[in-house]
Amino acid sequence: MAGGGDRTRRDRFDGQFPAVLDGVRVGEPWAFDRVFRTLAPMVAGYLRAQGAAEPDDLTSEVFLGVLRNAGRFEGDEAAFRSWVFTIAHRRLTDERRRRGRHPALEPLAHAAEAAAPDDVEAAVGEALGTDRVRALCAQLSPDQRDVVLMRLVGRLTVDEVATALGRTPGAVKALQRRAFRALDRALEREGVRP
Repeated sequence: MAGGGDRTRRDRFDGQFPAVLDGVRVGEPWAFDRVFRTLAPMVAGYLRAQGAAEPDDLTSEVFLGVLRNAGRFEGDEAAFRSWVFTIAHRRLTDERRRRGRHPALEPLAHAAEAAAPDDVEAAVGEALGTDRVRALCAQLSPDQRDVVLMRLVGRLTVDEVATALGRTPGAVKALQRRAFRALDRALEREGVRP
């Protein structure tokens, strides 16, 4: 996937990444907003699919880390995406450790009910889809789940995932193959043919 077409498809900043990065480094609000709007949905999706207790809060922590450390970052846009997902993965690992030491508190019994969505059918469908993805992901090893979610939700290349997870591209490919085989078997057991 080293062809020019792939480079264009992977360009999420319309060829303006160097200017955006320079802007983030000097504290330009427009630049950080551009980075956040471009990458936060993928990061939040990754964290949500990984079962983060508070994916939106964790996403905010990731981008605070990006803002604090952008001056030390060196590399192109692909390396930047890998770096952001490295931060996300580390924050997720930290959250899991904290949860292990401090069990979650029970929610208040009398908490205010959330307002009903306008499109209940769509909300139910989305919840069922999210639950389905989480159930399938739960059948994977943590390493396989990391790779699959970074590839599919984060839209990272094999090389970018390898950088984010500190693995070789070959190891990422092997984990991805094993994950897809495991998912295929799980779907087959359920009578679903992908």
